[in-house]
Amino acid sequence: MLNQEEISAFNYVPSLYWVFTQLCNDQCDHCYNNSGPSGERMSLEDCLKIVQNLPDKIDRLILSGGEPLSEKKILYEILSALQTKYGNATRIMLQTNGDLLNEKILDKLLDLGVTRIDIASIDRFHTHKENHLSRLKALFSSRKIYCDNDAETSYLLDNTKVSWAYWGSTEDLWLGGNWARGRALKTDVWTKDPNHNFCSIHSGARNFLGGHTDISQEVSIQLWKINPCCPGTKYPMGDARIQKVSKILEKVSTHPVFKALNDGQPQKMGEHLGISFEEAKRQTEALKNICLYCDQFFSKHMSNWNTETFIPLPVI
Repeated sequence: MLNQEEISAFNYVPSLYWVFTQLCNDQCDHCYNNSGPSGERMSLEDCLKIVQNLPDKIDRLILSGGEPLSEKKILYEILSALQTKYGNATRIMLQTNGDLLNEKILDKLLDLGVTRIDIASIDRFHTHKENHLSRLKALFSSRKIYCDNDAETSYLLDNTKVSWAYWGSTEDLWLGGNWARGRALKTDVWTKDPNHNFCSIHSGARNFLGGHTDISQEVSIQLWKINPCCPGTKYPMGDARIQKVSKILEKVSTHPVFKALNDGQPQKMGEHLGISFEEAKRQTEALKNICLYCDQFFSKHMSNWNTETFIPLPVI
């Protein structure tokens, strides 16, 4: 149990989402981080450094990609390192398209402490559609792993049981708030809705520093880039390869821009600079997407913020 001083120093994060690779066997048009066969990767050494720089207490840690199983040797090493660091105190979750999953790999994942697997590929963008879901259902059933989509068995689920679920990009669930990022921007499938505040919902920045009770607290790491949200700000908050995540969160917690993001109100990021909410809203309307407004703001006003908060610029 961490004491109050440790918790206030951001050494406890309820949820952490880590994209440790952008390598993927597929190349979906809506992908926000340009994952694919040529996706960006990290070395095992860097991945293990990041594990050591994670907060001391995490309730759940989601490993994603890219396609995590396209880097299964590194994934297994990460899982082993997480077991050593957290034991059973952290729920380890894997987000995968399921294409490469088989009995041998599933058993290995279970042995290494994974207790939740999310299949995030049940949509029109996924290449391998034929018999995809039925094959996965049979696979999980063979190991008596309960499906969270199944109302008849969902009552059996809790944090001590192994479970799986499936979902994908639909107009309501994902594309309804698709970030103007990566391949989604290039293929023009990003959401053109200036009134949709993605920042205020789960996987957005709201509550990444804590303090709000209406939404869970989650921090995102895209490869090594520490971010307040899954889309990521134009400049990351820090480099998890060389910096403690808790220290970065503590340093940005007093910055007015990140305080506004923590409140889920990116259009208030510039109030301390004299930029009114109304002016920010007009700019968002012109850009048609809240993430593009955030990018524009960071480009104009945050190019030197790293030195302002005493965070060294990452070496790329």
